[in-house]
Amino acid sequence: MEAQDGEDAAVGAGEEEVVQIGAQKHDPAWKHCLMVRADGRVRLKCAYCGKHFLGGGIHRFKEHLARRPGNACCCPKVPRDVQDTMLRSLDAVAAKKMQRKLANALPPGDMRRFAPADASPAPAASGGTESPIHMIPLNEVLDFEPVALEQQRPPVPETMRGSVSNKKRRKMTTNASTPPLTPQNQQQHVPPTPQTTPLHQVVMAVDAVTPAPGHFGHAGFDKEQVSMAVGRFLYDAGVPLEAVNSVYFQPMLEAIASAGGRPEVLSYHDFRGHILKKSLDDVTARLEFFKGSWTRTGCSVLADEWITDKGRTLINFSVYCPEGTMFLKSVDATSIVASSDTLYELLKSIVEEVGEKKVVQVITNNSEVHAAAGKKLGETFPTLFWSPCSFQCIDGMLEDFSKVGAISDIISNAKAITGFVYNSAFALNLMKKYLQGKDLLVPADTPAAMNFVTLKNMYSLKEALQAMVNSDEWIHFLLPKKGGIEVTNLVNNLQFWSSCAAVVHITEPLVHLLKLVSSIKRPAMGYIYAGLYQAKAAIKKELVSKNDYMAYWNIIDWRWDNQTPRPLHSAGFFLNPLFFDGIRGDVSNVIFSGMLDCIERLVSDVKIQDKIQRELNMYRNETAGDFRRQMAVRSRRTLPPAEWWYTYGGACPNLTRLAVRILSQTCSARGCDRAHIPFEQVHDERMNGFERQRMRDLTFVQYNLRLQQRQQHKVKTFDPVSVDHIDIVDDWVLDRPALFSGLAEQPSWMEINQSVTRITPREPNEDEFESFIEGVDDEMIQGAAQGIEEDDDDPACG
Repeated sequence: MEAQDGEDAAVGAGEEEVVQIGAQKHDPAWKHCLMVRADGRVRLKCAYCGKHFLGGGIHRFKEHLARRPGNACCCPKVPRDVQDTMLRSLDAVAAKKMQRKLANALPPGDMRRFAPADASPAPAASGGTESPIHMIPLNEVLDFEPVALEQQRPPVPETMRGSVSNKKRRKMTTNASTPPLTPQNQQQHVPPTPQTTPLHQVVMAVDAVTPAPGHFGHAGFDKEQVSMAVGRFLYDAGVPLEAVNSVYFQPMLEAIASAGGRPEVLSYHDFRGHILKKSLDDVTARLEFFKGSWTRTGCSVLADEWITDKGRTLINFSVYCPEGTMFLKSVDATSIVASSDTLYELLKSIVEEVGEKKVVQVITNNSEVHAAAGKKLGETFPTLFWSPCSFQCIDGMLEDFSKVGAISDIISNAKAITGFVYNSAFALNLMKKYLQGKDLLVPADTPAAMNFVTLKNMYSLKEALQAMVNSDEWIHFLLPKKGGIEVTNLVNNLQFWSSCAAVVHITEPLVHLLKLVSSIKRPAMGYIYAGLYQAKAAIKKELVSKNDYMAYWNIIDWRWDNQTPRPLHSAGFFLNPLFFDGIRGDVSNVIFSGMLDCIERLVSDVKIQDKIQRELNMYRNETAGDFRRQMAVRSRRTLPPAEWWYTYGGACPNLTRLAVRILSQTCSARGCDRAHIPFEQVHDERMNGFERQRMRDLTFVQYNLRLQQRQQHKVKTFDPVSVDHIDIVDDWVLDRPALFSGLAEQPSWMEINQSVTRITPREPNEDEFESFIEGVDDEMIQGAAQGIEEDDDDPACG
């Protein structure tokens, strides 16, 4: 077969002439091919993939469309409905061959063996009863109407049933009392097989029409059987159940189903050997594409530092550019992070590996050791910046807010409600009923963010929660339980909900900014400065009194300015076209000084620096090029900032190149989910050198695939009570023993109404950048441009 396939492929390149297909060609496969003449020979050509067939006739071509391996290669582009039709047609042809074998097995004197396939059933000698064996007419095979497999299989003669296994009997037997089919069903009947038919002929005939087990839906494998088979594998191997959230899970099942027949069993060594090598090659090839943009847009080196369960400090180094994030390596930094000198040497080696001229910034943690190492790094490489991680900084603000007395009390009360609901199956089912399938808890990136996104979600569901606790079901079954009265009173307490609303108004801009900073939809460098102003303005608007809001402002200022000024963020605001009109007026000294710092540091040629300075004035005064075109004005809110400069900054080429490098950077060193990737094993000194290299390659493939999956903007299924999210939900799903006393209910997960959810793309209203841009107005732009510090003479923000 392989030689024939190679020959078929070779002839496909010559000039070809279409030949008319004759009217006598009735097989359904003829509708999906062309008859062509090339090099003096007539061939069949697939209408979908264009493959040529030199021989084998329409049957071989039909196997090609049915994707049934054996005599032909599988068509990669055939529609699913055509594939199913061809599979049924092949089964029908196989059934006819079986009937001929059965007819040939009759005694020589029995004239029934010569009855044509399309003949009408002959009446029996006595009573005119029809045979329970159904023959498929020839025109049915050719024109093809779907025929149930149960109607294609012959019954087993009575004398053989005792010697046939139950498994074979299920394949072969049909109900002998089935009434004759009507003409509308296009089924005809033939007399029963004589008792002298050899057993092996019956078994072979039945096997001929039994579809290959690899065809889901054609071999009797229903959804329940497939689900159980997958489940047993996951449970036995100890694979985390969250693995089914992977975007690669469903394609894996589809690939197995489309393989046809019994897929080849892959061994342990296959996955450790050639499959891992091929995956490594595929991932490396994709990442080479990212490297091509580093010179043009610049890149950010990310040092994602974390502590393992065994207390080891690891740093995952990655490189970010707008095309995507590339994981480089994992380093055991347990002893390195204790000294700024050793940390500096590590960061220096990574910059040299990536390329000094390509790196715009190196982002690390925010500690004093990291700041000292970053300062030395900037002295060694005068064309790049060290930046503290903005995600860590903003998350620290939210964590500090959670510890403020008044907010801490509100969070504790909210946890009392969720702890009660999520520890009673009856309450949980009742919640889903009144909340129309929604959850009180929603996913967040960190425990601190979880506090405030949950408060916001609970506040939005206030009326539904109050209806639930005042329902007859709640009063009769849950009110008498431990904590039932307290939770009921809390949900009905208007002061509690008023306090929740105030906390949400104070923290929502920071929560939104945290999502924006960690987003991979577009670089966040051009937005974070304005986002901080927006957060401070929201706090002041809610609390009004300076004595009240300054406590929160001080938290923001301390977290943001604790280490060093951030010129990249200031320049990102200055160059973001969304804030174009605001920068034409009074711009704070912090913002403009940051812009000048970036020019001096990122551009080494003093002549180019002078050109950029002149182009800056043209940009601010709108005296150049296409900045004031109506198209340019409209696209300020739609195009990513770097892309806007590419499109409309032609009159300022030097400034455009600098703007693109600044606006193409991220603000966060945070990586993606590290769960179940053996980073710590890579650094196990007991490992053989070959195995250590294999583990490095494995983690390289795994983490880069995880990063690639994050690029696809998928929202994973979220179950608040799952152990997979225990680090985030914290004690939101635990009982509150400090508030309640008495015997706790012993919950059973089998009593919970299970919801059916799948991984889905983000909803449009969840886009953090679009939501942020909608909140930008002239007042906000002008206020952010003038600065976010408090003016002693004027208590107004900015």
